Amino acid sequence: MTNSTMIKNLQICALVIASVIFSQSLWANDNNTVNTLELLEQQLTSNKGDVIYVDFWASWCIPCRQSFPWMNNLKAKYQADGLTIVSINLDHSRTLADAFLAEIPAEFPVIFDPKGLIARKYQLKGMPSSFIVDRTGQIVSVHVGFNQQKKIAYEKEINMLLQSKNR
Repeated sequence: MTNSTMIKNLQICALVIASVIFSQSLWANDNNTVNTLELLEQQLTSNKGDVIYVDFWASWCIPCRQSFPWMNNLKAKYQADGLTIVSINLDHSRTLADAFLAEIPAEFPVIFDPKGLIARKYQLKGMPSSFIVDRTGQIVSVHVGFNQQKKIAYEKEINMLLQSKNR
């Protein structure tokens, strides 16, 4: 085998390996999505006793661009009082989600759910969607959309739950 043939074979091999490693379909295969429901359940269980704000978002969602800075501020403001924020990304492509997060970082856990298993389980009606879990682990409200008025209402609701003595 000549050097140029070996180099060409190595290049092809490297290309195949790179395409497997970086293929977007890897983000949507069963190994990465079957456990998304379990990942959320782990977050909810491990944070029981806190008020949990669960946010569903996607890179194409315009109001999500406004909600992320608000959620980061909420976390900074209320984490010591027992607020936990968890988000679920519903993009089919992890690349799109990562680009969004590079522009608008999340200071809270993000679960990537490209097959929408969690969204189906919780029967989302629109984007963004969120639900609030009280300190006992019960979903107490479900929200669709995000704007200035809703932001005020959501924070008021969260604050009332944080004031609750059911710790």
